[in-house]
Amino acid sequence: MTIQILDRSIALKHLVIGGSRFIGIKFYPDKVIQAMIKSLPGIGWSNFFQMAVLPNNPTNLQEIFDRFKGVAWVNTQYFFLNRPVNHGEVNLSVDDFRKRKPKQGRRYCPEEFYLKLEIRKYSLNTARIYISMFENFMNYYSKEEDLMRLSEMEVKKYMQHLVNQGKSDSYLNQALNAIKFYYEVVKEMPNRFYDIERPIKREPLPKVLGKNEVLAMIKVTHNLKHRCIISLLYSAGLRRAELLNLIPADIESERMMIRVRGGKGGKDRYTLLGRQVLDDLRDYYKKAQPKQYLFEGANGGRYSPTSIMKIVRRAALKAGIAKRVTPHMLRHSFATHLLESGTDLRYIQVLLGHNSSRTTEIYTHVANTNLLGIKNPLDLD
Repeated sequence: MTIQILDRSIALKHLVIGGSRFIGIKFYPDKVIQAMIKSLPGIGWSNFFQMAVLPNNPTNLQEIFDRFKGVAWVNTQYFFLNRPVNHGEVNLSVDDFRKRKPKQGRRYCPEEFYLKLEIRKYSLNTARIYISMFENFMNYYSKEEDLMRLSEMEVKKYMQHLVNQGKSDSYLNQALNAIKFYYEVVKEMPNRFYDIERPIKREPLPKVLGKNEVLAMIKVTHNLKHRCIISLLYSAGLRRAELLNLIPADIESERMMIRVRGGKGGKDRYTLLGRQVLDDLRDYYKKAQPKQYLFEGANGGRYSPTSIMKIVRRAALKAGIAKRVTPHMLRHSFATHLLESGTDLRYIQVLLGHNSSRTTEIYTHVANTNLLGIKNPLDLD
């Protein structure tokens, strides 16, 4: 059997010209490709995009595939939606946003925006951010403005407006993600705004605590529930949302493991369960007898993220720690201390639930493992 290797290729992209949707065809100069593109019915050229263009409809799309089959590879990575769906067990509902009382002169996200968030099971936190960010974008323009007619230039002007307001890099990225979500996921036009610049990605080192500082925080926390929360954040390397999502059955005492359900990206994983933490958890469970979640509010239901933050900060102050401590610093400290004790980076990656080892490798920059053996020049004889 002979395998045919195509050395010619074209790339399809989503374009909007004069408010209408077009298929952009990008290609490198080639007499065969040029002749075939010119023969496509209804073909045109966009000087602005420097691409051949066809009205975006199923007939024209199929015509492209039929014409170039066996002649050139049709690259559709910028054209078809190809994003993973969150497979988490918790179904998202954004009914609270749907039921908001309308304010005069303010636009709200369309129903299709809400539906796509729910169907793809985005986390509630991500949904809140996307809704808020996209509504800010919508209301930057007049109520009569057709969002589908906005070009890359309009989006860039809005991003420049945010920069001039002094918004952080994180805010800018979230705003652009929300805008791209509407056009590329809701309207199914992937990478329509592929040429919009993002802020240069900064890579600050994670802030960590010393082990004695963490132990001091646990020691000064006399409330059993609060002590269990701080201990779990540190000893299991949990994110705050993962801690709040725990149910009693996730504590697998026989295996000394904790099952983390629906972590970042909807992934499940297992992490460590400490012996001292287990003893405290057993005492806490007998006294609190939570009905659904391991940690619940006064009236039942999942404990609030704000309460977790307050517990951690209060413990840090009582322990005499001057720096501003957050729940995520305990997770960073977990990873760093494991690395310093000689745990293989690959195991730490699994415990943290990182997709890439590159994400975990950042802890090598804060761990003192290789630095302690270096003699300070002031101490040299």
